[in-house]
Amino acid sequence: HTHPLSTTKNSTRDCSSRHSCSTHPVVGRRGIMRPYLLQGHERPITVVKYNYDGDLLFSASKDQVPSVWRSENGERLGTFDGHKGTIWDLDCDRFSKHLLTASADATCKMWSCETGECLKNFPHRGPVRGVAWAEDNRRFATISDPFVDHNAKISIFDIQSDSVEPIKEIDIPKEIKRTNATNITWTYLNEHLLVSMDNGYIRLYDPETGRIVNEFMAHEKKINRLQFNLDKTLFITSSADFTSKLYDAVNLKHLKTYKTDRPVNDAVISEQKDHILLGGGQEAMSVTTTSGKVGKFETRFFHLVYEEEFGCVKGHFGPINAIAINPNGMNYASGAEDGYVRLHHFDKSYLDMKDPVPEADEPVDDE
Repeated sequence: HTHPLSTTKNSTRDCSSRHSCSTHPVVGRRGIMRPYLLQGHERPITVVKYNYDGDLLFSASKDQVPSVWRSENGERLGTFDGHKGTIWDLDCDRFSKHLLTASADATCKMWSCETGECLKNFPHRGPVRGVAWAEDNRRFATISDPFVDHNAKISIFDIQSDSVEPIKEIDIPKEIKRTNATNITWTYLNEHLLVSMDNGYIRLYDPETGRIVNEFMAHEKKINRLQFNLDKTLFITSSADFTSKLYDAVNLKHLKTYKTDRPVNDAVISEQKDHILLGGGQEAMSVTTTSGKVGKFETRFFHLVYEEEFGCVKGHFGPINAIAINPNGMNYASGAEDGYVRLHHFDKSYLDMKDPVPEADEPVDDE
């Protein structure tokens, strides 16, 4: 069921087909930024992610087939065929050798990034919501939803083990109200597992013992996504309570809040500038009931320090579900409910933009 990455059937070279990339002008803050429109999915996008080197972009949607694209020009390199349900999350390892996909078909699969072949299948008891490689590229952790009698679980696997059974399972017990985990990430040096919940809480688990080390309420409503910066010193949350919050990843101290007027589905920290990119929109089911301005679902740019919005990029025809920024800071991708991934290469005016830093006690000229 796999297509090697070299197959022309899945490539975007044939721009006449539905699965193609095309450029479309979008007016950014200054001048025009032309994005590549990546047309490879037939259902809403759930996640977009760059690899560590930033030359590949992975995307997944509710159509069960993740894709990989070249980030430089938006060419589709291939697909990973085999899942039978929505892909909720994916993660590529440090050396772009293996890709993990978490799916609603209650499995997590490991693929070869080069050939598109499914190397291992890890069965779960319920739909798998999130997956994350550990920094050793040997272990990975998943979160799965509760199903019938089984509680929600955090599972840790070792890819070098002969068995596809987890080496550790951590139960997320049912409280007064059923709470599901929405995201999972390893903290620096695999010290802890950081898990966000749909009741607005964030939990820190010890991956060795499975006990909760810390728990705090970050938002009033569901946390949709939690993302670290590259060196794992900061992380940002996106929530249905219309805010996104920046935290210190070491002491879990709340640093900044970015407020909007609609649910935030994803947010990402820029590696090269002190900027935050936010994406969201009203919930998919209420989109048709609101005034239908063309492509008004925008990526919002906030200043990391001042919490001020200074620009936006429009273009999507549905709420933005996923955002990723290239580690080199040269481009970013957004995926939305409309099934399109838009790959934006920043223009010169943005890259050259100087961030205003007011200096304290500046000497006045006439003194």
